[in-house]
Amino acid sequence: MDNDLKEALIAFNKERKFTRKGPLCVALVVTQHARKMGLPLDPDKLLTEKGGQVLGLGKGAVQAVLKRHDITRVLAAEGGRTSRGSIDNMREYVAFLNAQTEMNQVDLDAVEAFWIQRVHEFFSAKPFKIRLDASRSLRTLVRDMLVQAEERQRNAPGMQYAGAVLQHLVGAKLDCALGVGNFEHNSFSTSDAQSGRAGDFFIGDVALHVTTAPGEAVIGRCRDNIDDGHRPIIVTTSRGLSAAEVLAENAGLGDRIDVFEVEQFVALNLYELGKFAAEGRRTAVGDVVTRYNEIIENFETDPSLKIEFKQ
Repeated sequence: MDNDLKEALIAFNKERKFTRKGPLCVALVVTQHARKMGLPLDPDKLLTEKGGQVLGLGKGAVQAVLKRHDITRVLAAEGGRTSRGSIDNMREYVAFLNAQTEMNQVDLDAVEAFWIQRVHEFFSAKPFKIRLDASRSLRTLVRDMLVQAEERQRNAPGMQYAGAVLQHLVGAKLDCALGVGNFEHNSFSTSDAQSGRAGDFFIGDVALHVTTAPGEAVIGRCRDNIDDGHRPIIVTTSRGLSAAEVLAENAGLGDRIDVFEVEQFVALNLYELGKFAAEGRRTAVGDVVTRYNEIIENFETDPSLKIEFKQ
């Protein structure tokens, strides 16, 4: 695939969140329309006679495309037809294809292959699972999440599942403690340097840096925080705790940077949110998981980062 087209598809997929079954069905069917009609497409001609649905969008059409790629699982029982956002998704995708056509000839085989890969990811996307067991500590609950993320990361080299889970778990905990809207969230792939942020989260005069592997770069950002009059905090894993403390000491900042181990950082707050009561803890954990999943939905494109919570 042409690199420019690939990058454009990746950007479109990320920005428009074409990761759920409805948008994926739209992408597959509209790509077939492009094969038959050619590009550019007229979105008004891709509506049914009454204008209430996307032309040809249904289970049969979607499964016919998937079958060519040896996929027999059903992506959507209605092929995305019942999705209220299907027409908007169609118009957005048509606009994208037409814009690409203006710049270069579009390889529709490559485009279809891109969406087929996204379908494979959709089918393989199983959420992390946690179970609230009254006999186990809340720290263990947090640890289980990170262990699952690290295991998945080992099986998919290049994917930073543990870092993403760590960042968004901390973000969800902070939202539940402080209220949604008190600070910004970002995708895990958006670095502080890219965005000009003081840290992963900036609240009051505090810059929080969430990392599984503290290095000199994060200590450098903490130094910048101090120079700017902010108070830096590093939240990391149990393995990263000692490394962060040593690096801070070596940089002469040992007494200027607070370093917290994430299991304690999250678990203690869950006790506080639950008012140290059994029912309150169940509610607190459920609230944090719900908020975490909302953050994944809004800021990430990989649905497998979500958490399935069982009590």
